[in-house]
Amino acid sequence: MKKIASFTIDHNRLKRGIFVSRRDTTPSGDTITTFDIRMTEPNRQTPLNGATIHTIEHLAATYLRNREDWADKIVYWGPMGCLTGNYLIMQDDLSPADILDLVRDTFIYIRDFEGDIPGATPRDCGNYSFMDAAGAKAAAKTFVDEVLANPAEENLNYPA
Repeated sequence: MKKIASFTIDHNRLKRGIFVSRRDTTPSGDTITTFDIRMTEPNRQTPLNGATIHTIEHLAATYLRNREDWADKIVYWGPMGCLTGNYLIMQDDLSPADILDLVRDTFIYIRDFEGDIPGATPRDCGNYSFMDAAGAKAAAKTFVDEVLANPAEENLNYPA
């Protein structure tokens, strides 16, 4: 079988950041961009725990779909199985630079969040009690402070 594109990235050299994972064209001709929002360095830093990334998923998806300026472009936000980051799928041919402010705002929202986690009820979520708000806030703070506040080229482009 042919290796999928995300398995061709050298994860031993991959840094934290915002990367274009792939671009696809729908049958109607629309472009869909999948972003790799990498929060920890694969195989070198501790991945996020499940409850932390689940909380980030609830908060980020809610925030992004409620941003009037971007809501119509958001297709999906969800965690990576390896727990080192998330995928953000958006309509249009976009670059990391195009969405840097949006992603930074999203993680600032998570960092500063207070209150009940949206959708964390038995009616709304299949594992509603599997949440770690403190962990999500801490992970968001680290990502904002160490990567999103002043990203370098290696935080916006996959290693060659």
